[in-house]
Formats: sequence, C-alpha cells, structure tokens
Amino acid sequence: MILESLKAALEKSDRQKLALVGIPDDANSTFLRGAAEAPPKIRAQLFSDAFNMWTETGVDLGEDVLLDAGDLDLGEVPDAWAAIQHAVEAVLDHGLTPICLGGDHAITWPIVKGFRRKYDTLSILHFDAHPDLYDNFGDNPRSHASPFARIMENHLADRLVQVGIRTANGHQRKQARRFGVEMIEMRELTGDLSLAFDSPVYISVDVDGLDPAYAPGVSHPEPGGLSPRQVIDTIQRLDGRIVGADIVEVNPRRDFHDLTAVVAAKIVKEVAAKMLVHA
Repeated sequence: MILESLKAALEKSDRQKLALVGIPDDANSTFLRGAAEAPPKIRAQLFSDAFNMWTETGVDLGEDVLLDAGDLDLGEVPDAWAAIQHAVEAVLDHGLTPICLGGDHAITWPIVKGFRRKYDTLSILHFDAHPDLYDNFGDNPRSHASPFARIMENHLADRLVQVGIRTANGHQRKQARRFGVEMIEMRELTGDLSLAFDSPVYISVDVDGLDPAYAPGVSHPEPGGLSPRQVIDTIQRLDGRIVGADIVEVNPRRDFHDLTAVVAAKIVKEVAAKMLVHA
C-alpha cells in the first residue's frame, strides 16, 4: 500500500526533476521522540506564503521543478527499513532525484541502500554534531546513533566526509579510523570550506549539526555548532554532482516558533538548487 500511494504521487510528475519525500520515522531515537512529526512542519515552511520558491542562486523551485510526493505511511508496515529502501528505489526508477525529510537519522541507512542499487560509486557529505558511528548503541544496531557504521561496513559508500562534529568519543574515533572517515571537527573549522568529489554525492543534514541558537528544535542540542550560512555556503561551493539528500532530526516538540523547521526548509531549497546544476 505504501508503494502504491507513492507511485500514485510519482505518476503526477511531468517535467519535474526533484521529488520531496517525507519519512516520518523516529522509532530508533535513543533519547526523545518527536522527529517523526517533522516532515509536515518542514513542508509547511517550504511552501509557506511567508517565503517564495526562489533560491539564492536564482533557481525557481516551482511546480515544474519540485514534486511533493507526500509522506510515507509507515504505521502498518512490518519492516519500515525495507519500505523506505523500496520507496527510494521507486523515486529513482521514476527518474527523479529524492530529497527526504526525516525522521531521525536512522533512516539514512535504508535510504542509502536504495541509492547504492543505482550508483556503483557514492560519496556522502554529512553535517552533524555527532559522528553516528556507534557499532551498536543501546543494543540496537538500527539506532540513530549508528547509521554510518552500518553504511560503511556494508560498503554502501566509498567516501564519507563529516562536517561539524563536536561529540566524538574514543569508540567513534576508532570507528572513523576503521572506515577511513574524513571527520572535519567543529573546532578545526576555520574560513571557507570547499569540498570536491569525484563520485556522485549524497548529502545528509542532521540539523543538530547547527548551533542550537539557530536550530533549537532538536533532541540532542550541542552548543558551538555550525551556522545556517556555513552549511549553505559549503553546499553552494561543493564541486561535485549531488544525487540525493536527507534533512533529519528536526523535533517539532522542542522547536520555538517553528524556527528549526524554517532553517530546514531553507537548506532543502539550497540543496535542491545545487542538485539541478547537473540534473
């Protein structure tokens, strides 16, 4: 049923190149629930009359460009992971580039599994306060603290670059060395960051990578983080082809006047604009 609903939305596509897909799942959050409620909140800000659909780089993300494929209904699904993967594969098979709205960060693993079927080589650019490289956090290998351990050990990505990290412990540093992760910690980040990728790039933005002054609506606020300007500038300067993205870990229960949802929607717009450069 979940794929039938998604495919019905995809059949409405005509000239669009991008598809917005909500994945309202926070079953693997370790501290607080609420991230599953984020997709409608982000979507509401993205399409709000308070803003327009033009990006900073002069791209109009109107109806002819961005298809809103709605939110996946994961309530009665026996295996949410398989459903998420198959949904992403369906979007890709339809010739559209997915931008996924989480949900907690655990969803990135099945999303990337869907991408790996299409792309023989894949790099990931990951913005976050946390490396999310735990081998088995809380006796749950699907934890939102572990997606990049699963991705790297299953060879779903050839390169992983993490930006904004400021909570890495000894175990996660060991994991980073094991997998060859390029970790750009917040304390090391000075000046403009320019990144280049030879293979297709998937972008994963955990909004707690931003300083909580800009994004208070998260379950794990960590002071000393990125500004929205730093994230957007890094994306705009990126040298490479972006083939997919997710924006995760917005928790509306912790937000203030929907400020975090507004920031997330802004990042969606600028990621979408960069995607279209090679679309």
